[in-house]
Amino acid sequence: MNINVKGVYNCLHAAIPLIKENGGGVILNMASIAATIGIPDRFAYSTAKGAVLTMTLATAKDYLKQNIRCNCISPARVHTPFVDGYLAKNYPGQEAEMYEKLAQTQPIGRMAEPVEVAYLALFLCSDEAGFITGCDYPLDGGFTRLNN
Repeated sequence: MNINVKGVYNCLHAAIPLIKENGGGVILNMASIAATIGIPDRFAYSTAKGAVLTMTLATAKDYLKQNIRCNCISPARVHTPFVDGYLAKNYPGQEAEMYEKLAQTQPIGRMAEPVEVAYLALFLCSDEAGFITGCDYPLDGGFTRLNN
C-alpha cells in the first residue's frame, strides 16, 4: 500500500502542479490486471492496483481542462529479473518448468517482455495518443478477455 497507493498518490501530488505550470502533459500510471480481475491470495496487491486504476480515472477527469491526459497500463506477468529471482528462490531446480507453467497462464503462451510495456508507454505518452485519456490498457496476452 505504501508503494502502490501512497507512492502513486505522492507522485501525482508533486507532479500535477508542475505539469499545470508547463501548460499540460501526460501522466502514465502502472496498474495491473489484478486491478480489474483480482488475483487469488493477492488481496492487498489487487486492492492497491485497483486504487491506481481509480486514481488514473479521477486524475484524467479532474485535469482534462488543464491539458493533462492520464492513462494507465495494466500488465499481466512480465518476464523480469524479479520473476527469475522468485522462481530460483521458491522452486530451486524447477525454474524452467515453473517458468513455463506461469507463461502458459497467458493465452498467448508467454509472458510479456519489458520492452513491450515500454513501447505501449511510449505511444501513450506521445502526441500520436493525444486523443486518449482516462483509459486502462491491459497488456496481458489475452488473459483478461480470453481466459473466461
